[in-house]
Amino acid sequence: MDPALDTWDFSSPLISLWINRFYIYLGFAFGFSLWICFQIVIRKQGFATILAEALSSLNLPVAMINLKDYDPDDRLIEEVTSKNVCAFLVATYTDGQPPESAAWFCKWLEEAANDFRFGKTYLKGMRYAVFGLGNSVYLSHFNTVGKNVDKWLWMLGAHRVMTRGEGDGNVVKSKHGSVEADFTAWKTKFISRLQALCKGERKHCGGNCKKGKCESNQRGSEVAEPGSHVQEELPHRDAEDEEPFGSTNEEESDTEDHLSSNPVIDVEDLGKIMDHVKKEKREKEQLEGETSAIRSTVKSEASERRAMITPALREALTKQVHAPRERRLLTYILWHESHRCMETTPSLACANKCVFCWRHHTNPVGTEWRWKMDQPEMILKEAIENHQNMIKQFKGVPGVKEERFEEGMTVKHCALSLVGEPIMYPEINKFLKLLHECKISSFLVTNAQFPAEIRDLKPVTQLYVSVDASTKDSLKKIDRPLFRDFWQRFLDSLKALAAKQQRTVYRLTLVKAWNVDELQAYAELVSLGNPDFIEVKGVTYCGESSASSLTMANVPWHEEVVRFVCELVDLIPDYEVACEHEHSNCLLIAHKKFKIGREWWTWIDYSRFQELIQEYEDSGGSKTFSAKDYMAKTPHWALFGANERGFDPKDTRYQRKNKSKDISGC
Repeated sequence: MDPALDTWDFSSPLISLWINRFYIYLGFAFGFSLWICFQIVIRKQGFATILAEALSSLNLPVAMINLKDYDPDDRLIEEVTSKNVCAFLVATYTDGQPPESAAWFCKWLEEAANDFRFGKTYLKGMRYAVFGLGNSVYLSHFNTVGKNVDKWLWMLGAHRVMTRGEGDGNVVKSKHGSVEADFTAWKTKFISRLQALCKGERKHCGGNCKKGKCESNQRGSEVAEPGSHVQEELPHRDAEDEEPFGSTNEEESDTEDHLSSNPVIDVEDLGKIMDHVKKEKREKEQLEGETSAIRSTVKSEASERRAMITPALREALTKQVHAPRERRLLTYILWHESHRCMETTPSLACANKCVFCWRHHTNPVGTEWRWKMDQPEMILKEAIENHQNMIKQFKGVPGVKEERFEEGMTVKHCALSLVGEPIMYPEINKFLKLLHECKISSFLVTNAQFPAEIRDLKPVTQLYVSVDASTKDSLKKIDRPLFRDFWQRFLDSLKALAAKQQRTVYRLTLVKAWNVDELQAYAELVSLGNPDFIEVKGVTYCGESSASSLTMANVPWHEEVVRFVCELVDLIPDYEVACEHEHSNCLLIAHKKFKIGREWWTWIDYSRFQELIQEYEDSGGSKTFSAKDYMAKTPHWALFGANERGFDPKDTRYQRKNKSKDISGC
């Protein structure tokens, strides 16, 4: 042994500290990070209070709201028409992430800003300012949250009343020596700006505004009258205030709106789109010329609302409707003849952004109706005309029977499921009444986010509720709902369905590796809504989309759908597997009350339904009827395990299927 080592005493505390110095350094660093985060939280809360007290002392109305309790769906859109100025004080945590209380708000804002369906004018009229808190020690993530919130609000059309403020916890690089001093400097400017807005003052034009037009030059100083329109109070979005996150030119925005809804535009269509933009520009200039300098404080609801569909969006959706027509083969085939079915919708908007949406998220989104509304009579008239024009395209096509062609010209059924959420349409009950007066049956699909509307819905031939998942986490992952309380809305919608007396259906779309392993939870949802039928189908892959990560690997085989259905039926004793359509990868589970003796009665007697709905209307809604009052016997070919019509029974695939299937045991 080396004699020198004998002089070291390894039991000495100092030596132990030296040997374990790495862990000590790590502990200090971790503790310092926690201290910084804690200080940011404390200061953020303190800063909000300080700002609120300062505003109150000036007799300015103020409300302090935790972003955890702030619902962006409802509250942000309210700010568009209010006179409020929203000041956002937000902190940046580890790796540039927002604090837990602001996580939902930031996620919603980011998705909305990057979703072209919201548009660049979604928050036009809202006024805001942002102060971010961070520490430049973490340079790569310094004030990331504040910068992002500022950027996302601006991208949605909100007006920034002053430059973003940044508080720096690093005293070495802090602009004013400390985060407190940074905030004080920003607060002083913010209060001064608010006072100027309250007095109706305008910033003087620096000559840098677009086209040399500045409202402040033309109008000078004025006092905003109570009830005046928000836009009258807004300073111009000039170069001094705005950062180059996007174009502020309205003409450029209009052009982009026409082009962005369809990423691929035919060359021959480009001229039409530009002509339309020019036409809108001329109409807008003419309208502005006729409008007086001081606008009316009262605007009609129709003039404030925008159209739900633009020409480019109409073209994109039309192509999407025609492209998958063959492969979709309406799952309603188990209940009616599809060639006489008109598939339409009175509302393109939806409150979900489902991963399997075959529209690739080109339709508008929203949690309430805020667009111009077409009258139900016009919608029905044009829908029938469009259906007939579509049928006419098949005239003379080889294989098309003349009698079927003639039948197809008369609409007998209407599937309100083409796109969007039809139940959002304010006049949905009137539209349904018009359908029934025309002796057209109604099949309505809803995404289970509007329980009040479901309760208020008048009788339909068959009411579907999409049950895309059975747990809160999986529903959020698959449907990507806009409502913050989406799960409670989902459950309330199922409860509302249970109170309906007409035919009700749960519609399950199976997405492999996403929602096929929660059988017990599905069974609990069935007991909640007590539907008459449960339609289970494998998801249809409609191509690659930047808005969804869905691939062919997520499409289940028919055998996998059958297995899922059989396992689910074992958990719901009041139900059995009734029908199957392998070509559509679809099965129907029916309540046993539709099994009379040993025969299934899952089909619909449409003539009887029309009689019943007429009696209901004549009695003013007092004479109700149930699903069993208009049921019809199920044809043999549609039963579970039977050879499907149109397929060769000698095909080995169907022989194998029938041999391996134990109907009584499923």
